[in-house]
Amino acid sequence: MRGALIGCGFFAQNHLNAWRDMKADGVELVAVCDIDPQKAEAAARQFGIARHYTDTQALFAAEKLDFVDIATRMDTHRAIAEQAFERGIRAIVQKPLAPDWNEAVAIVDAAARAGVEMAVHENFRYQVPLSAVRSVLDSGVIGDVTWARISFRTGYDIYRNQPYFRKEPRFSILDVGIHVLDVARFYLGEVERLSCETQRRSDLNLAEDTATMMLRHTSGAVSIVENTYESRELPDPFPQTLLVIEGTRGAIRMNPGFRMVVTVDGETSERIVDSPLLSWTEQPWHTAQESVLLTQRAIIGAWRQGKPADTSGEDNLKTFALVEAAYEAAETHKAVKPPQH
Repeated sequence: MRGALIGCGFFAQNHLNAWRDMKADGVELVAVCDIDPQKAEAAARQFGIARHYTDTQALFAAEKLDFVDIATRMDTHRAIAEQAFERGIRAIVQKPLAPDWNEAVAIVDAAARAGVEMAVHENFRYQVPLSAVRSVLDSGVIGDVTWARISFRTGYDIYRNQPYFRKEPRFSILDVGIHVLDVARFYLGEVERLSCETQRRSDLNLAEDTATMMLRHTSGAVSIVENTYESRELPDPFPQTLLVIEGTRGAIRMNPGFRMVVTVDGETSERIVDSPLLSWTEQPWHTAQESVLLTQRAIIGAWRQGKPADTSGEDNLKTFALVEAAYEAAETHKAVKPPQH
């Protein structure tokens, strides 16, 4: 399969490394594109990619592609994705899919009208520790899930590499809360209603940097979903997601250091569930970095089997609906039903 990466910025370096690893799977990037010519040229040179562009129209006109990986800012996603769909080219779109619900729906609908598969690069569920939790849930050993707390809390200076976060009109829920909400869906299923309280704990930020959400799932289970970039607790578990999930027979807890404790019928077991260091990953980022590779493999694998990806556009809209509901709930101080597509 021949692909192109659009956007060669900070996080896209993980995409480039992961696509290079996937050459062994018969997947190759034949071009990169970035509005900054230096970034495009540097990416092509460093990763041995044949051609580089600064304009997406020129890219699409010149290249024969099976897919594009769109790793640009979210406000550009719709225009680029629609260019791909018009040419019958599949697209992987970085999360968040769009700045708001209507824009996200428009992208998914455009793919459907064109009859082209699309997927969203929603990668938390592919992190090795979080996948291991899902495996325990699927085994049924803790019984029916009744309650959970899923937390991403850090004070790590994420602004150094992404200073534009300070001025985003929607910030922490749309950036990292969307990941944690997706994990809640992944573990406990769809959501009937959602409540949310937001905080702006740093005066340097325009929008919320902290959110505390409560979800009532259609199964009857309840989850607490938390995210903040302004935690002062040490040691800082960044970039790990911590959680506890309770069932009718037991519980699962993911502690700092990727220590997973499973309780079944009063007996506990503990093991470390961590990602190996790859040639291009480094601690403490390694688990998040490797999840990029695992996400890309999952999407391409599904497409090769003629199936939609687990993180298809339609599936991701169910997660984006929780983001939209969270912002409405925070504004109205009421529990909100997620919008339906």
